[in-house]
Order: sequence, then C-alpha cells, then structure tokens
Amino acid sequence: MILDLERFLARERPKWDELDTALRRYETDRFYRPSFEESTRFFDLYQHCTAALGRLQEIAQPELSQYLEDLVARAYAQIHSVHGRSRFRPFDWLTQTLPQVFRRQWRAFVAAGLLLLFGCSTGVVLLSIDPAAKSVLMPFPHLLNDPNARVKQEEKDKGKRLNGHQVAFSAYLMTHNISVAFLSMAAGMTFGVGTILMIFANGVDLGAVCADYIQAGQGTFLAGWLLPHGVFEIPALLIASQAGLLLAGALIGWHSRVPRIDRLRLIAGDVFTLSMCAALMLVWAGIVESFISQYHAPVLPYSFKIGFGFVELALLIWFFARAGSKPRGSTSRLL
Repeated sequence: MILDLERFLARERPKWDELDTALRRYETDRFYRPSFEESTRFFDLYQHCTAALGRLQEIAQPELSQYLEDLVARAYAQIHSVHGRSRFRPFDWLTQTLPQVFRRQWRAFVAAGLLLLFGCSTGVVLLSIDPAAKSVLMPFPHLLNDPNARVKQEEKDKGKRLNGHQVAFSAYLMTHNISVAFLSMAAGMTFGVGTILMIFANGVDLGAVCADYIQAGQGTFLAGWLLPHGVFEIPALLIASQAGLLLAGALIGWHSRVPRIDRLRLIAGDVFTLSMCAALMLVWAGIVESFISQYHAPVLPYSFKIGFGFVELALLIWFFARAGSKPRGSTSRLL
C-alpha cells in the first residue's frame, strides 16, 4: 500500500509527463520516426507507468487512476498498433508535420546557417582584398558591371525587359533553384562534404554581391532587390542543406551502435519533408522574384519591396517557430 501519496506523486509524475509528451509526438506527426534510444525509453516508461497504475489502484484515488489508466492505454495502443496505409493529408503535413520536423532537426539548420555566414564573410574579405576578383566571386555575368550603372539602367528600364516573360522567367528560376537545393541535399551522401562546399560557395557569392553594392552606396537597391525573394530563397537553401547534413549524420553515425541502414531509415521521413519544404519555398521565391524583385523604383518603391520582405520574414519565422506546436484534439492534462 502507498503510505505517502505526495511523495509517490512527486517521484512518479515526471515519468507520466514524459510518456505523455512522447505519445503526443506519435499522435500529432504520422511521419515521426523515433531513434532506437527513444523507442527503448518509450517502452521503459510504459512499463513503469503500468506498474505505477497497479500500485495506485490500491488506494481510493479515482481521478489519478483514470488519468494514468488512459495514459497507459494510449501507450499500449501505440506499441501494439499495426499501421496500414493512411491517407496523406497535405494540409496537416504542411501545418503540422513540416514545422515539427524542422524544429526537431534544428541543429542541422543552425550548422548550415553558420556555414553560410562563414562563406559570406569570406566573400566580403576576398572582395575587399582584391576588387578585381569579381569575375571569380560573382555568380552571374550581369553582376560584373558597376553597381551604380546597373541601378541606373534598371530604374530607367522600369522592368520592360520582362514584359510578357514573367511566367517563363519564374519557371526558369524555380527549376534552377530547386535543382541546386536538391543537389545540396543529395550531396549529403558524400558524408556531408559536398553539402558543406555548396553552402560555403553560395555564401561566398552572396557576401561578395552584398559587399559590392554596399560599398557602391546602393544598399537600398540591394535590400529592395534581394529581400522580397531572398527571405524565402536563402532559408530554402539552408533547409535543403539541413536535410543533406542530416543525411550525412546518419551515414557517419557518430559512435552510434545502431546499424547504418536503420539510421538511414529513421531519418528518411525527415529528409523527404525538409526537401519538399525547400522546393515549395523556392516555388514562391521564383514567383516573387519574377513579379516583384525585378521591378524597381519608380515602378515599385523600394520601401514597399523592403517592407514586403520583412513581412514575409516575420511570417516565416512564426511558422517554423510556432506552427504545429499545439497538438490537435489532445486530451486535457491532470493538474
């Protein structure tokens, strides 16, 4: 018989909460694939809570017993369930699974971001040391010209060069950028070397371009040109690289005792989700670049374009930070 209920609850409740948290991952994300260690911990918690339920039923605590009984039943159903082919729900995948996967693998995203920043810094330093290196550092030929001359020509042209060709240009951008993103993801098969080099190279290009325009006093033009599509395009590249680094981590293993084939199987769903996320973001970036970014003042004021970019950025941050954080239809927790 339990002589000290308060002490019993203080010792046992953290394990109940941990099991409930683990169950919510399964119940809110059908693509969730736990690691071997997570699966083992889940089963240990289930056994522990089952034993606690047996002890709790010795005393008259119906509310506690009912809560723990429901928790154990959910865990039992999860352990012994046989999942057939469930219908894919695009909206749930977009609003629940995708942001949850991103947050679960945030370390790989941070690593990709740091590599990009290192590349940007390198590009700035190289251009400062040797301005004649533009022909090597710049990603596109039209960027080799003097920034002031380009800005003057762009504002004079008023976007006429794209009249009637916006859709074709947008399709080209989508195809090109998605192929680059998928290559960065697939390069994870080189144990991460290819992915790291691609992130770094893109960072060098971005840093050199930004330094060139800022040094020429065209920071406003640069922000109005890059922000509308860049706030989606650059994170999309990082997310694709995040998938590549995740793939590389599964291949390397980092002293894991789990067989390589099992490690790859465990992260396959996350790699797919992140890759599709990058592709969707690049579709939007291609549309914005073709219909907004390429139109400069006086057609579209720089203040409007910069404001549009910041609104996009705020929504993007909110989505990846908060979307899918509240499980649907979750049971109320006993206080």
